[in-house]
Amino acid sequence: MNLRRKTKHRDGPSGTTRRRPGMAIAAGLALTMVAGGLAQMGIGLAASNNSAAPGAARAERRIDLATPKFSDPTSITNPLFPISELEQVIQLGEDGGDPLRVEVTLLPRTKTIKWNGQRVETLVSQFIAYLDGRVIETAVDYFAQADDGSVWYFGEKVTNYENGVIANHEGTWLAGKDGPPGMIMPADPKVGDVYRPENIPGFVFEEVTVKAVNQTVDGPRGPVEGAVRVEELLMDGTTEDKIFAPGYGEFLAKAEAELVTVALAMPIDALPGPLPAELRALSKGAVEIFDAAPARDWDAISGTLDSMLAAWEAYQVGDTPELLDKQMTSALDGLTSAVEAQRPVRVRHAAVEVGIASADFQLRYRAVHKVDFDRIELYSRRLLVDNARNRTGDVAGDVVVIETIWDRVAHTVGG
Repeated sequence: MNLRRKTKHRDGPSGTTRRRPGMAIAAGLALTMVAGGLAQMGIGLAASNNSAAPGAARAERRIDLATPKFSDPTSITNPLFPISELEQVIQLGEDGGDPLRVEVTLLPRTKTIKWNGQRVETLVSQFIAYLDGRVIETAVDYFAQADDGSVWYFGEKVTNYENGVIANHEGTWLAGKDGPPGMIMPADPKVGDVYRPENIPGFVFEEVTVKAVNQTVDGPRGPVEGAVRVEELLMDGTTEDKIFAPGYGEFLAKAEAELVTVALAMPIDALPGPLPAELRALSKGAVEIFDAAPARDWDAISGTLDSMLAAWEAYQVGDTPELLDKQMTSALDGLTSAVEAQRPVRVRHAAVEVGIASADFQLRYRAVHKVDFDRIELYSRRLLVDNARNRTGDVAGDVVVIETIWDRVAHTVGG
């Protein structure tokens, strides 16, 4: 799954930084036209090389220059990019000091893309990013595994939002139409390997250099061995550090004021047994407080909150993923503060945040689509509050989130 650059680069083409000078855009237009034309003619993957970015590697260092073949492209078995096995991934972190949340979900459909005389069937992955609780980007990404075990990126369809409203679709590209696909994970990465997940210079560009292999990282359920650390060069010459871990794919991404890390992945972090009573109590309590807030019965609300805090303390006795633990603790602190201030609107918003945090924990025990239905209900509640406050942009953003989640679960409804 890919944290990649999405959450950070919201004002220009994906794979570039929004710090990119305006001159780079103009200079890249000709390159884009040439690259697109070469792609349509089926010319190889190195069509335009070192005009890509300051510091880009020479062609002889790259391992992605041979034209890949795709006999069974949707069977992705590469352990460092296991997108066909991951139903949903929750990633948490911050961007510029604001909470950052990403959900990556495998969709139940494929997309066939024409490239280099081939019709390549790709898996479709949905991406949605929230900054400080509000949607900033949605996307669908296309991936396929080549016969040698490497995984290739065939493009993405991006929608960027400002104040809940579509700002642009910058970052959208498609292999065969705009340029070649890019290798996003080699079959057997080695230190010094260089490859390009995005390779349309002047439009989208990422060049990866493997810095370390056989690393151990702290996963949601304990140490994960066999991770790979890479450095990613962007089109303006800046770099990002990333870690890919077996069973998780892209596990961590770090650049300047942004850090995002996998908090939970399904089904690899699933637990056996029924949903714990403590998590039921947290979700039920959040709904009760949301419904009770307009009546301002603070004694009853405080009693429910006390029960929720006790449930959380009891659940924490077990082994809880660190990032989910922090998220729930922060959400409960926010709810406690709102209740103490006796501010109904703040209370209702905070109750929704607790519900979202509880839903993430429930992924460990329940089917992904069932948790997603709960999320739809939670965001529908938030929409009601935003609408009552005449927050047009927030309402629009809530609708986007609900529709995006619905796209993940619609196939489970009816026949």
